Amino acid sequence: MHSTYHLASAQDMNNDIVNAIKTTFKSKSITIIVEEDEDEVLTNEMKNILEQRLNEDPTSYISAQNTIEHLNKKYGL
Repeated sequence: MHSTYHLASAQDMNNDIVNAIKTTFKSKSITIIVEEDEDEVLTNEMKNILEQRLNEDPTSYISAQNTIEHLNKKYGL
């Protein structure tokens, strides 16, 4: 099982969250990973993909919603 909790700050961590984790996972082993938000930097590969998309024929575009639906169907996201 995979659960993700997004908190704006470590100060938002309270007993309710800890108790919810304890209730959900009981005596199972868990791992808690803390990630710091860093400024997103586009790799050259990402930039190239975006440039390719910008150069595509605008009449062939599909909406973001349709794209997400296609990805969900294909990959079960």
